[in-house]
Amino acid sequence: MTTTNTFTALVVEREGKELVSSLKQLSVDDLPDEDVLIQVDYSTVNYKEGLGFADRNKIFRIFPIVPGVDLAGTVVESKSVAFKPGDKVVLNGWSVGERYWGGYSQMAKIRSDFLVHLPQGMDTRKAMLIGTAGYTAMLMVMTLEEAGVKPDSGPILVTGATGGVGGNAVAILHKLGYEVTALTRSQEPSVHAYLKKIGAREVACGEEWSKPPAPLEAQKWAGAIDNVGSTVLARILAELNYGGCVAACGLAGGFDLSTTVMPFILRGVSLRGVDSVSCPTPRRIAAWERLVTDISDEALATINTVIPLQDVPRYAGELLAGKITGHLMVDVNA
Repeated sequence: MTTTNTFTALVVEREGKELVSSLKQLSVDDLPDEDVLIQVDYSTVNYKEGLGFADRNKIFRIFPIVPGVDLAGTVVESKSVAFKPGDKVVLNGWSVGERYWGGYSQMAKIRSDFLVHLPQGMDTRKAMLIGTAGYTAMLMVMTLEEAGVKPDSGPILVTGATGGVGGNAVAILHKLGYEVTALTRSQEPSVHAYLKKIGAREVACGEEWSKPPAPLEAQKWAGAIDNVGSTVLARILAELNYGGCVAACGLAGGFDLSTTVMPFILRGVSLRGVDSVSCPTPRRIAAWERLVTDISDEALATINTVIPLQDVPRYAGELLAGKITGHLMVDVNA
C-alpha cells in the first residue's frame, strides 16, 4: 500500500556519539519492507528499553530505529497467508526494537513469522497490560510446572518482584494457587502492601540476600522464579528444597553466578533457563492461551501504569534507575 497519510512514531537516531529520540511523522512508505502491516494499539516499556535509551549494552543495533520489544494491534494488510486484515495480533521478542523496528509507532510492518494471533478472550489492551513481562512470567511458571513444582509443593520465591516480570509472576502463581514469597530490596510498607495486593503471601527483604551463601543453607523453597542472577541466584540454589527448581530469566543483579555443585548433587535441584526472545512459536501460543485466564484483571490493573508515547524515554530512564514499581504499558495513540 502506498499512502500519504502520516502517523506518529518514536524514532531513535545517532548523532555523533549521542542518541537522540523524538516523535516523528512517518508514512507507511517509511516503514521497513516486511510482509504484515499492523495498526498498533499498545506497547510496553521494559528494562531492555531502559538500557537502550541509556545507550548501554548495544541494545539498539540499527539507526534510525523505532524501539519497542512488543506490540499488540490489528492487521491492516498482509502478504502472508497466515494473517488477514482484521486479525488481532501480538508480538514479543525476536530482537524487534533492537535489530528491527518495533512497537513505539502507530503503524508497524512486522515479519509474519514473528507474530501470534491473539487468543480468543483477549483484546489488545489486555495483551499489553500483560506484555513481554507477563508473557515471560508465564513461560517461567510453565517451566516450574514442567519440573514437577505444584501448588502443594511448598513456598515459591519470586525475585525482582516489584518489576514487570516479577509482579506478573507473583500474580500468575497466586491465581494458580501457589504460596508466594516476593523478594524486594525495598523496606517501604507501601511496596510490601503492593506485593501482597497482587498475590504475595509473604515479603522477603533481608540483608542476607546481598551476601554469598554457604554451599548449602536451610531448605526454604519448593521453587523460584529469578530475575536477578548473581548472589541472589546463588542463595536461592543453596536454599531450595530437595528436588526444587529455579526458573531463571534475568540478570538485574549481574550475570555472574558463584555457586557449588552441592545443591545439585545432594538435593537434586535444577536450574532451568527461560528465553522469551527466540522462544518457539508453539510455546508462545501456549503461553498466551493460558494468559487469558491465569492472571486476574484486578492484578493487571494494580501492576500497570499506562503512559503516552511521548513519555517513553523519561519512564525508560526511571525504570533503569529502579524508580518504577510494576509494569509500564504504552498507549501509542494517546
